[in-house]
Amino acid sequence: MSTTTVTGLLDGKSTLVIGASQGIGAAAARHFAAQGARLVIGSRNVEALEALRDELRGQGHEVEAVGVDVTDRATIDAAVRKACDLYGRLDAAFNNAGVGAVESFHEFTEKAYDHLLDVNLKGVFLSMQAEIKAMLASGGGAIVNTSSVGGLVGNFGMAPYIAAKHGVIGLTKAAAFEYGRLNLRVNALAPGSTATEMFLGGMEHAPAEIVAKFNTFSPMNRIGQPLEIATAAAWLLSDQAGYVTGATMPVDGGFLLA
Repeated sequence: MSTTTVTGLLDGKSTLVIGASQGIGAAAARHFAAQGARLVIGSRNVEALEALRDELRGQGHEVEAVGVDVTDRATIDAAVRKACDLYGRLDAAFNNAGVGAVESFHEFTEKAYDHLLDVNLKGVFLSMQAEIKAMLASGGGAIVNTSSVGGLVGNFGMAPYIAAKHGVIGLTKAAAFEYGRLNLRVNALAPGSTATEMFLGGMEHAPAEIVAKFNTFSPMNRIGQPLEIATAAAWLLSDQAGYVTGATMPVDGGFLLA
């Protein structure tokens, strides 16, 4: 009688999570570790990041924390080098850093627009450049970028964010097309409303009429949980998704059906 050994989706994979200090990123770090990944986690919030590192190490996982600001190429490069130095290569990367703001289209300032595009779009571009170089050096890998349902449709009060998230999907498709022949897969997630600190905090400060519009529930009649997004990211990074590239996976409770 034969037996089958059940292993984690990411067993042994050198994996970088950027934007890991809270929300979807922190849930991803915990889930990826449970799935056997060897982690480097990055964020601007170093205190929260190191607390997460210590938590995961206490559970026996391999993890290192590195301060990362996705508007600063040098910090991204340092995180990628750390993964390669520790684990010999970079197999997988989850680009999840992001910021949000809610305001009427005509009220957004140019400064706010620039900040949202710098973090949510240029930050993904810079991260992917460093990750792709490392992955090509070791024969390939997989990248997942966090976009949003706002990267596929319009919505109220989020014009710069929506522009950036549409751009993330464009970068994902461009890289997937360019590097598919080199054993490098690139996909995107499109989460719907998710119970992260950023989303819940943003709703506290948003104009009342915009909050009312966001309270329209998905067909599942609830918002998502960070772990539900993280599990989708893990699958896309795993070998089980070996023939999936250039895709944008909605994880939105059916929001896009409306």
